[in-house]
Amino acid sequence: MLPWLSSPQPIFPSTDLALESPNGLLAAGGELSPHWLIHAYRKGIFPWYSDDEPILWWSPNPRMVLQPAQFKRRRSLVKRLRHGGFIVTLDQQFENIVKACAAPRSGEPGTWINQDMRHAYQRLHELGIAHSIEVHLDGQLVGGLYGLAMGPIFFGESMFSKVPDASKIALAHLAHAMQHHEGKLIDCQMHTPHLASLGATTVARKTFINYLEEWLPEKAFSSTYLPDEAPTVPESPWLNVIASANRPAW
Repeated sequence: MLPWLSSPQPIFPSTDLALESPNGLLAAGGELSPHWLIHAYRKGIFPWYSDDEPILWWSPNPRMVLQPAQFKRRRSLVKRLRHGGFIVTLDQQFENIVKACAAPRSGEPGTWINQDMRHAYQRLHELGIAHSIEVHLDGQLVGGLYGLAMGPIFFGESMFSKVPDASKIALAHLAHAMQHHEGKLIDCQMHTPHLASLGATTVARKTFINYLEEWLPEKAFSSTYLPDEAPTVPESPWLNVIASANRPAW
């Protein structure tokens, strides 16, 4: 039976208890408050559910990750990075990025980024924990991605493109900044051929959690779980590089 989370504090079962089918399903219930979400991500757990379901928490095995130095900048992408006319910004249109990522994709009936999820990550953004990378072309928002930044790790949530390669350009800037400024890992959650083509690989869940324990020690976080107190997370210096006007030469 799937564990139901009813405690007022974020207490999750061991990820070793996650189901094999569906891969990684761990528990149901709980909250989408900042305290719950930060605690979950630190433990290698994330929420993913539909409107007609309770909150479902997942920790898949294997886990898809991207080491920043392994990002594949193919020749065609480098050409677009240099000459495509794209402008990249940080945290300028977080709400619009999430809204675009939530829009139904071709051939899909709906989206898992429901209203409650959007509100939850908007709150994390207001706390300086969730971030967006926006890609603009001719003054229009044409792509981007969002996720959580905690120390040397970026927990990716979703990305979108309205023109070819727009999301790849956002990911390229993220990977470059992390590679050169103390970033260690981009969490991609689940395997997709698209992410694999960009250099992402899968690692065992235990390996991924070992990374989290090493790079995100508990002492680096602060929270009393009081509703009116914002949790704190370790800083991510590579964010400043993305926000800077000084762009990579590629």
